[in-house]
Amino acid sequence: MTNVDKFIDMVQHSDNIVFFGGAGVSTESGIPDFRSVDGLYNQKYKYPPETILSHSFYVSQPEEFYRFYRDKMLCLDAQPNAAHIKLAELEQAGKLKAIVTQNIDGLHQKAGSKNVLELHGSVHRNFCQRCHKFFDAEYMLHSEGVPKCDACGGPIKPDVVLYEEGLDNDVIEQSLYYISHADMLIIGGTSLVVYPAAGLVRYYGGHKLVLINKSATDMDKSADLVINEPIGEVFSRITV
Repeated sequence: MTNVDKFIDMVQHSDNIVFFGGAGVSTESGIPDFRSVDGLYNQKYKYPPETILSHSFYVSQPEEFYRFYRDKMLCLDAQPNAAHIKLAELEQAGKLKAIVTQNIDGLHQKAGSKNVLELHGSVHRNFCQRCHKFFDAEYMLHSEGVPKCDACGGPIKPDVVLYEEGLDNDVIEQSLYYISHADMLIIGGTSLVVYPAAGLVRYYGGHKLVLINKSATDMDKSADLVINEPIGEVFSRITV
């Protein structure tokens, strides 16, 4: 029995599954991640992405921030891949209870998932910092310079957690609840190096911890099953 076969068997015999995912879940949808060979960290920019996507840079150089943001973070034509779709099916079947994601692209919801806990926010939620009016991602994409509110003229900020900013406490608490109560935790498409998000998986106390990632992670030795294959291919083999 291969590791993928073992994984499918675990899924079939679990009814309280939680999925914890990172950028690798969306790369098969054409969204670049941060640390792969083709990721954002290897693009040619005047500043490294982790600098541009920081709170202090957003405040000090908002026009440069938004130039990068529109160019690299708003991938609005991307479509859900097999992993997104199968996770939505597992939730609909009552087996998957929550998705905890580090991604901000909204592809889980686009695939039909309902209970999605977004640790780092979403590009699809944007708010005027003055009057708090809501704006969608299309508005941001087609704006110029620093996006301005069409009601009061105030600056609009994405509801995305930048470097130097804290995570939402309610999202953390809900994530901890689902992870600690899960009978199976699937970690996919993440190198588990971004904290505090990566630390949440340590609250899982069960015996069905599955890691699906193309490269090795520091948690491999703690996992019950490790699969180093593309996540979409693995999930496509699940029959719900």
